[in-house]
Amino acid sequence: MKNPITVALIYDFDGTLSPGTMQEYDFIPGVGKQNEQFWEESNALAVAQDADPILVYLSKMIRDATAASKSLRREAFVDCGRNILLYPGVKEWFSRVNKYAAERGIVLEHYINSSGLKEIIEGTEIAKEFKRIYACSFLYDVDGIAYWPAVAVNYTNKTQFLFKINKGIESVFESKLINEFVEERNRPIPFRHMIYIGDGMTDIPCMRLVKEKSGHSIAVFNPESHSKREEMQKLIRDGRVSYVCQADYRLDSELDRLVKSIIEKIVSDSNLREFEI
Repeated sequence: MKNPITVALIYDFDGTLSPGTMQEYDFIPGVGKQNEQFWEESNALAVAQDADPILVYLSKMIRDATAASKSLRREAFVDCGRNILLYPGVKEWFSRVNKYAAERGIVLEHYINSSGLKEIIEGTEIAKEFKRIYACSFLYDVDGIAYWPAVAVNYTNKTQFLFKINKGIESVFESKLINEFVEERNRPIPFRHMIYIGDGMTDIPCMRLVKEKSGHSIAVFNPESHSKREEMQKLIRDGRVSYVCQADYRLDSELDRLVKSIIEKIVSDSNLREFEI
């Protein structure tokens, strides 16, 4: 009997599984600001200081929470994830696609690769579905209060987590093992067994990397945005992604059929490799 094939489904979060930014549902209103105001201020500061936008927004979360006397405990950030709106079908997606894959001899592992906040994602009802959540996070002092960024995930260093998945390295801290040479056949999840789902510019390096290494990259867009599909189609014309479809995770949606077809292709390709000399 053949050993099961392990396939990694890797998702961005904001705009991919949820139509908004994760901070807008609870955190930003909690510090007394409008969503647009928070991000405009954060981006303006990043431009003025020529700084990394991700580090700036993390710093701004701490400063704004302090100014509004909002809790900076880890539990408070986790609570911010309770009310996040998800795209249609996301809640049911994981069990359904896992079952479909298992019937074809595939074990699916789900990962988050996001520039959002890990603590907030951990508060969502789907957090339990992911083997690992790679995202930004805070350092906490002895009293459990956030005081500094611990991990900042921007659009370029997102790619490091693909190599960690490829080599079976779960630790964010571990950097030595990721640079050691490992023969492709000895890597737990080859790139050709990766499906990356993202929604925009911060995902382009990851989507292109997966595509160029014979994996499958999918750019999704908000079904309510009529102009977004054309913007995403440009990514195909530029050779950056493999497919574009609506962020609709319901049964028999375009995305549902696409991922199932990719699973079938991975199985077929694996069967064909058995005949290679």
